[in-house]
This record gives sequence, C-alpha cells and structure tokens, in this order.
Amino acid sequence: MSHQKELTGIEQALEAIMHDGMNGLESAISLLVNEAMKIERNRVLQAEPWQRTDRRLGHANGYKERTLNTRVGKLDLQIPQVRGGISFTPKAIERGSRSERALKLSIAEMYIKGVSTRKINDIMEKLCGLEVTSQEVSRCAKALDKQLENWRNRAIGCIPYLILDARYEKVRQDGAVRSCAVLIAAGVQSDGKRSILGVSVSLSEEETHWRQFLSSLKKRGLHGIELICSDAHEGLKAALKATFNGVPWNRCQVHLQRNAFSYIPKKHMKRAVAQDIRDIFNAPDRKEAERLLAITVEKYRSRAGGLTEWMESNLPEGFSVFKLPKHHWKRVRTTNMVERLNRELKRRTRVATLFPNEASLLRLTSAVLMEISEEWETGKTYLNMSSDLDR
Repeated sequence: MSHQKELTGIEQALEAIMHDGMNGLESAISLLVNEAMKIERNRVLQAEPWQRTDRRLGHANGYKERTLNTRVGKLDLQIPQVRGGISFTPKAIERGSRSERALKLSIAEMYIKGVSTRKINDIMEKLCGLEVTSQEVSRCAKALDKQLENWRNRAIGCIPYLILDARYEKVRQDGAVRSCAVLIAAGVQSDGKRSILGVSVSLSEEETHWRQFLSSLKKRGLHGIELICSDAHEGLKAALKATFNGVPWNRCQVHLQRNAFSYIPKKHMKRAVAQDIRDIFNAPDRKEAERLLAITVEKYRSRAGGLTEWMESNLPEGFSVFKLPKHHWKRVRTTNMVERLNRELKRRTRVATLFPNEASLLRLTSAVLMEISEEWETGKTYLNMSSDLDR
C-alpha cells in the first residue's frame, strides 16, 4: 500500500508560498519558526524525540499555542514545552522582542499623549506594522516595565573594570523640550566577559544624578573594582570621589586626544601632535610615558604654550591603566565599549526623536541594553583575566 511522504516544516513552508503566493507568507514563516523551535528544543535536551540516550537532559512536553504579531502579520506558533527540571524558551521568539516592543510602546505613547506628528504616525506604521491601542500600550507597558526593572535592580558582584559614560536625549516636560541624561555603566566581569551593569535616566543636575546612580550600583553588590574609566565630566568626577574614593580612575585616552585639538594653535600641527600623544599612551610603562610627555612638552612649549600647559595637567590622568596587566590596557583604557552602546542606542532613539517622558526613554534604553548585555554575558570572552600572559 502506497502512502504520501510526510512533509518537513521547510517543505510545508515552500508549499504554502507556492500555493498562495505572498498571501501564504504568514503561514510559511509560522511553519519555519515552528520547525526552528523544535530543532532548538532537541539541541537543548541533547536528544531527538523518543531517542534513548544517556546525554538526555529532559523530555519534550508537547506544545503551547501562541499568536505573535509581527511586521509580516500574525504568526500562529506552536511553542515547544519541556519537562524534567530544565527550563527552555526558544530564541526564535525571545531574541529582539523586548527592544522592538519597547520602541513600539515609546512611539505609541507619543501618539496617545498628544505629542505626535504625521512623521511619528508614519514611522509607527512602517516600523511596527500594527495599530496599537491605548489599552494595549497600558497592558504591555506594565508587564515590560516590571521585567526591565528587575534587570536594572539585579545583583552585580565582582567587576574588576568599570566603564562609565553618558548620552543625552530630548524629553518633553511641562510643555518644554529638555535634554535628559542617560547614564550607562558597563564592565568586565571576573570571568573576562562584558556586562551592562545599569542605566539611569533623569533630568536632575549632573552630579546628583551620577552620585545616585553610582550609589545604586554599590547597593546592588558592585565590588572588586581595580580601575574605573570614563571621560572627565565634572559631575562624574565629583560623584566618583564621593562613592568610589580611592579606586584608580583612568581618563579615556581617546577623549584626551580629541580634547587636545582645542589647544593646537595651527591646523598643520594637528597630525604631529596626535602622533606624539599616541606615542605617549603606547609607551611600555608609566615611567616611559612620563619621559615622552616631558619631551613632548618641551617640543611644543615655544610654539603652543596653552597646549603644553594642558598636556602637563591632563595627559597623566590617562596613565592609571599602566598599573594593570599589559594585555588589558587596550580594552580598558578608553570608553569605546560604551561608545559602541551609544551608537546602538542612537540608532533606535533617533526614530522617535522626542520622548514624552523619562519613563518612555528609560523603557527603550533598558530594553536595548538588556538584550545586548545578555548577548555579551553568554558570548565570547572579552578579556583574558589571567596575569600569566605578561610574565
């Protein structure tokens, strides 16, 4: 007796597209996502369905139906379940969902609270692909905010290297548009992996905001800091003195080099000065860096008195990194780690252009940073924490 071959998920998806054309796209993607989740479950369990093996970590436990709204439409999904003491959430529906949902909520809040424009309305439709009602916003925001708050308040632990930076976004308050500070703390854990430790949003004065933010990190268990790297914000420096007094601080070498350009009297000197500063920071140790600094100061003293005075006072603030193992210098002597985060945040926030309140801004930045931090903490090691490499 003949029987028809059972189609795989991929083959079923192709059939849906061939039969219904673009109208079958929702069905096809649903089939593909369902197939991907089943494969992922098998990998987590380390066993195929009904397979007997000593490596098995748990057992399949059926499926849970769920409808997911996406840009291509509604996907009817079968979420694989497991049992046997192991937890499992498919990455196919988890990764990226928080930040996209947060962005949709932020834009929707503008629309609902009367600060929308035709541009915002167009962006919402293009980006989200779905209409968002006020009831949906309220319900989703409440659940999302709780999840993000738990992440911001989670315990931290030992962080040898702490990197701090700030960026600014526009927020509407009392009918006026104001700059709102977004403070970000990232760090390298004792296992060498990066982590985003926290984020804070406030319209308060800079020093007060920084001091409250840094104090909150300490309360969450932050300890074991060997070096803090940041730019020389006056409010931040004062807050660091109040909360982490005695911890070595290294001023970002990239920012130092940029700041030096303001003191160069003639444009043609810029390239030579930049190279001299790089040579100082690339010295093999602090003693050699101080020697090169003295030579550089004498080199420019007669031609650029303001530059040499600035160098003598400011460049040594970038020398604290010389106390660390040499193979750590390149990764922790600048705030580049957080600068890259700022670029990713800018890519998301520039769509909104203006936030209706601080909570909306905090929601979006937290969702984006939480997602990135999880990738860092489960990804490759950023820094080899062994000191043997310098022996």
